[in-house]
Amino acid sequence: MLAKCRFQQTASYLSLKRYPLTAFKIEPAAPRQQPVRPVPAAALVLLRGTGEGATEVLLGRRHGNAGFMPGVYVVPGGRVESEDGRTSAFPEELPPLPQGLDKATHGRASAIARAALRETFEETGLLYGKASEVASAVPRSGQSQIWTRYAEAGIQPAFERLWFIARAITPTFSPRRFHTRFLLGDGRFAQGKIGGDGELEDIDWCPLNTIGELPMANITKLVLKEALTHYTIIRNSNSMLSDRPAAMFRWTGSKHQGGVSASQRTLQA
Repeated sequence: MLAKCRFQQTASYLSLKRYPLTAFKIEPAAPRQQPVRPVPAAALVLLRGTGEGATEVLLGRRHGNAGFMPGVYVVPGGRVESEDGRTSAFPEELPPLPQGLDKATHGRASAIARAALRETFEETGLLYGKASEVASAVPRSGQSQIWTRYAEAGIQPAFERLWFIARAITPTFSPRRFHTRFLLGDGRFAQGKIGGDGELEDIDWCPLNTIGELPMANITKLVLKEALTHYTIIRNSNSMLSDRPAAMFRWTGSKHQGGVSASQRTLQA
């Protein structure tokens, strides 16, 4: 568990020589003729509480021997798998997609949302939804394991409370690249006991105003800042919708930069 969200082993995890992705720096991989093609990925930012000082985010620390971003704190997420392309048998109506998303995201939005829910359960043990009689009517056979777990728990996934807020693509020099879509969720709908499959360690709810004390990639901090902006808009809106376009974060050569710009207010190829 996070000791008041104060990281305990700063020295080993902040070693750039040992973990170059830690401390907000990415070292270039060996020169390649062609960049690795980004793999579609999804991540879920779960926030709860009100106000920056009182708002908490669900974080976990990647293993120090992980092949990608070792030793840093992240939100749950991972690649979009083939099973995520199959419907869950639950109602899957998402909020209206914001401006600023690319066409590929529009085309696979449901699969991305399913991946975010699946990865969150696998990595943290938490389901995202509410108790509902709908769950009892969902067939157990022929379903992916994740939706069977929702049905057995009597929980209906809260697809209607999954907001697309940002996306980011790993730099071209990285040997592993992801095109990650970040979704925002209301932490009040997180159900169950924190556990997971062990891919993340030290999983807990952390106050946003303390994350500066944690080893964390710059892109994660940028996304959390964007998430708080959307979260504030949604919590203060009667319609539970954010009119803010989704942000796009790009690597400029030394760090991730970006956000919401005029060019992002239209669909990008």
